[in-house]
Amino acid sequence: MKKLLSILTLFIFFQLTAQQTLSTAQWQEDLRFIQNTLHNDYSFLFVKTTKQEFDSEVESLYDDIPNLEEHQIIVGISRILALFKYGHTYVSFHQKPFEFSQFPFNVYSFKDGIYIQGAHREYPEAVGAKVIAVEGMPISEVLRTIEPTVEAENSQFFEAYGINNIRYPEILHAQNITKTLQNNVTLTLEKNGNVFTQSFTAMTKGEKVPTNRGYVHQNEHWLDARDQSTTPLYLQDLDKVYFSKYLAKNKAMYVRHSRIADEAGESTKEFYARVFNEIERSDAERLIIDLRLNGGGNNYLNKDVVKSIMTSEKINKIGNLFVIIGKRTYSACQNLVNEIDNYTNVIFVGEPTAENVNFWGDNRPVMLPNSGIDISLSYLWWQDKPALENAEWVAPSIPVTMSFDEFANNQDPVLKAALTFSEPDFKPKPMDYVVSLYLSGQTQKLGEELHNMIQDPLYAFFDFETGLLKLGNILLQSGRIPQLEASVQVFSMISQFFPNSAKAYNYLGESYMALQNAPKAKEAFHKAVSLDANGNVGKAAKKQLLEIDKL
Repeated sequence: MKKLLSILTLFIFFQLTAQQTLSTAQWQEDLRFIQNTLHNDYSFLFVKTTKQEFDSEVESLYDDIPNLEEHQIIVGISRILALFKYGHTYVSFHQKPFEFSQFPFNVYSFKDGIYIQGAHREYPEAVGAKVIAVEGMPISEVLRTIEPTVEAENSQFFEAYGINNIRYPEILHAQNITKTLQNNVTLTLEKNGNVFTQSFTAMTKGEKVPTNRGYVHQNEHWLDARDQSTTPLYLQDLDKVYFSKYLAKNKAMYVRHSRIADEAGESTKEFYARVFNEIERSDAERLIIDLRLNGGGNNYLNKDVVKSIMTSEKINKIGNLFVIIGKRTYSACQNLVNEIDNYTNVIFVGEPTAENVNFWGDNRPVMLPNSGIDISLSYLWWQDKPALENAEWVAPSIPVTMSFDEFANNQDPVLKAALTFSEPDFKPKPMDYVVSLYLSGQTQKLGEELHNMIQDPLYAFFDFETGLLKLGNILLQSGRIPQLEASVQVFSMISQFFPNSAKAYNYLGESYMALQNAPKAKEAFHKAVSLDANGNVGKAAKKQLLEIDKL
C-alpha cells in the first residue's frame, strides 16, 4: 500500500510539473504581452530608458528564450523591468510555481564593505565576516553583475534593497556567476584578519531569510552579528510603527518612525500631538526624527507629521530639528522627507535616500497570460518639488555613514552627529542662501560667502558646481535678455571658482550665442573644448563652433 501511495505521489508531482512547464512560444507570448502593455498603457514610464533601448532588450531576450531555463527567463524579465529604474516597477521572485530559493544569509553594506550581517545558526563562523568574493568572483564585480536585475532608483536603493540578490541561486546562474543552477554557493570571507571560504546550502523553496527593516534579528534559529547585550535606539521596538524617548542628558526628544502607517491604538496624528506636548512641557531643545529604516506606506498620513513640526515655534528652527535619513528611506517616506524639506527648518543627517525626489510610485499587478506571473508597474506620479529641483535623492546636510564595527558594537554615529551638532550659522540649504544674496544684489558678499563655503569642510556634502550650473541654466532657458545677461554672470562666476569646469564654459558660450555675441561665444566654446576635447561637453562645444563659422 505504501509503495502504491509513493507511486501515486510521484505521478501527481510529475503531472503538476508538466502542467507548470511553459513552451518557448508561451514565454515569448508573455514577453510580447509585457512589451505591448508598457508601450500602450505605461508609456509614461519611458523616462530613464528609451523605447528603443527597451525594445532592443526585449528582442534579445525573445531570441534567447529557446535556449534558456525558466528561471533565466524570469531574471531576463527582471532585467527588462529594471531598465525603467523605478523601485515600484519590478517582478517578484516569490511567485508560485516559479518561486526562487534563497541561501540562508543576509548581507549589509557598511562604510567599510559588504558584511554577513546575519545567517542561520548552522553558519556561525560566517556571521560578522566581510564578503570578499562569491564563487571566486570579487564582490565588487559580483555586485556590478547583479545590479541589472534590480529595479534600483539610485545607488542607495541598490545597496539597501538590491545587494541581497546574491542569495538567489537562480540569479547567480542567470547572471553567469555560477556555471549551473546549484543549491550551494561558496563565499570567500574575511574575519578577525583571517580569510576563509564558507559554503552555504539553499533553503527549501518558500523559505525566506527572516529580515525586519533590512536586518536579521537573533533568535533560536538565526544569528545577528551585533552584540546582543544591548540594543541601540534605532533598532528598538521594531514591532512598533513609531516610538519616542526623551534624552534628558542631551535635552533632545528622539522619535523612531519606521513606517508611514497608523499604530494600532494611537494614530500618527495622536502620536505626534503627544510628542510635541511633551516637548513643550520639558526643557527639550531639539527634536530628532529617525526615518532611516522607513520604507513607506500611506502618503496621506504625512500631513499630520509636517503640520506638527511647522506649528512648533520651539522646534521649527535651524539647529533644533534634525531628521535622520538613509538608504532604506523610500516611497511614501521619500514624500515625507520632501515635505519636511519644503516646509520646515530641518537639517538632514545620515545618508541619501533610496528614492528619486520626484518619482513614479505605487503599482498595479499585471498578470502575464501564460505563466500567470504578476509584474508590478508604477502608475502614480509623485511630485513634491518643482521639476527643476528633481534629483536622484535627498542628500543629508550632515553626511554620516556607519562602519561594521560601529554596528556590531551598538554604536550609532548618525544619532550622535544629530545630538552633538552645533554650528549657529550653518546653512543646510546653501543654494537658497546663494540665491537670496544674488537677488538682493549683494554681489560682493556673494563672492566672499561662496568662496568660504566651497572651501569649508562643513559644506562638503553640497556640490556647488552642479547647483550653480542649474541656477545658470534656469536663467539661460528663459530666453529673455535680462535673464541671459544674468546667466553670463553666473557661468562666469562658476568658471572662476571651478576653472576646470568644461560645462560652465560651454553654457557660457550658449549664453553669449543667445545674446548674439559671437566673439565671446567662440572664446568660451574653445575653452570648453580645451578642457574636454574628447568628452560629450567638448563635442557639443565643437558643434557650436561649427555653427558659428557658418554664420
